[in-house]
Amino acid sequence: MKRISIAFPGVKALTDVDFHTSAGRAHALIGANGAGKSTLMKVLAGAHDHYTGSILIDGKEVRIRTPKDAKDNGIQVVYQEVDTALIPILSVGENIMLEHTVHDMGSKQLIHWKQLHRSAQSILDRMNVKVPTKKLVQDLTLAEKQMVLIARSISKQCRFLVLDEPTAPLSHSETEQLFNLIRLLKSEGVGIIFISHRLPELYEICDDITIMRDGQLVIREHLSNVDQHKVVEYMLGEKLDRQFPKPTITVGEKWFEAKGIRDQDKVNGVDLHICKGEIVGIAGLVGAGKTELCRVLFGAVPGSSAELSINKRRLTNRTPYQAVKNGIALVPEERRREGVFVEESVSDNLTAAVLARFTGWGAWLSKAKEKKAAGEIIQSLGIKTPNGQAKVKNLSGGNQQKVAIGKWLLADADVYIFDEPTKGVDVGAKRDIYELVAELAKRGKCILYASSEMSEMIGITDRIYVMYDGEVIKELETRSTNEEEILLYSTGGLLT
Repeated sequence: MKRISIAFPGVKALTDVDFHTSAGRAHALIGANGAGKSTLMKVLAGAHDHYTGSILIDGKEVRIRTPKDAKDNGIQVVYQEVDTALIPILSVGENIMLEHTVHDMGSKQLIHWKQLHRSAQSILDRMNVKVPTKKLVQDLTLAEKQMVLIARSISKQCRFLVLDEPTAPLSHSETEQLFNLIRLLKSEGVGIIFISHRLPELYEICDDITIMRDGQLVIREHLSNVDQHKVVEYMLGEKLDRQFPKPTITVGEKWFEAKGIRDQDKVNGVDLHICKGEIVGIAGLVGAGKTELCRVLFGAVPGSSAELSINKRRLTNRTPYQAVKNGIALVPEERRREGVFVEESVSDNLTAAVLARFTGWGAWLSKAKEKKAAGEIIQSLGIKTPNGQAKVKNLSGGNQQKVAIGKWLLADADVYIFDEPTKGVDVGAKRDIYELVAELAKRGKCILYASSEMSEMIGITDRIYVMYDGEVIKELETRSTNEEEILLYSTGGLLT
């Protein structure tokens, strides 16, 4: 890709970016949220057609202005938002073979269903993925959906495979399974472009690295020639002196209590409590029940049960509406699907939870008050947006996450529940989120912080509940534990 430039209303996203990679190699493409890496890949994928510059394959210029152009040239992309790329009411096999069904039938009107499922099964077998081809996609876990998307991408001729944050929803074993597949594809001559904010895994799987910042190329290098600290410095344009804040916070009295948290077979009678100003971690691997627990506390799971109280006052949280009225806020794991209104403006999102505050006589909304309040949140969180009227869907992943968090700051809740808040977020934005969480604790708020990142558990929490198979199997004081012990319990180790 040579001298690629592209602009959107109010922002120049890419400026004369050069990028090149080779067949049979894994190339890390990284940068802080908003650096332009996803935009560059969308140009390559044919999702943006108004760019300037040129794209060459085998030294010959090719025309890529539509997704079909990209696929015809052997370029396949697996985006981070898996739910928008799959059809939930179709089976795994139908989703994997979707493009063959649509494009390869020609004048034929009949589908050979047995052959379709056999072909899909052979691809899953090659990937060593154990998912029934006749299972509906809507019944899959997030990790399984990710693998189905990758299976679809390699079902057709694939010369270059772009993976955008592919390991974010995966467990350690699933990540290793993906890496084995990447190694296989590399050996077959497929070029891999790997976008990730998890720096250690880049060194495990990638050969080369390109770093971007503010829509421009910073450096391209063999990965072995640059260490992690230097990578972070290139990304941020400055040294990262500390990742986790170390505020002095006095933990107060027990304030929030939950007993008998149940969600069918996903959460089995969990008890927990949080004191004022305390950050309590929920640790566990993918599938441990962390997300389900958070959703039950927020009243987002019909048929679930829990006895909740704030300051010894019993609560009824059968719906998210009741949870918000009771002073409970949730920043969900899947921010685009559940945390923000992607088609609405930044301002509308930031004020969505407290619209009554900006209404005057009758039901008239004061746009001036709304704009002022949203502007203060945009400034305090450092949300990178041309203005408050920009649509959330046009922001980077990290800035979308800041919007998902920011709307609850105006609500001034008593209990803040964070479910994997730094998933798909760069190191700079992670630091901003950690500081925000610490600031909320300093104000005396109760924080429940669910994450599969053991370093986050050690770096930001005061106390940790470790979940395994839907149950809390250990409660740990953070100052008296380490990542190894948390991981041991997270995998079911030392169970008695």
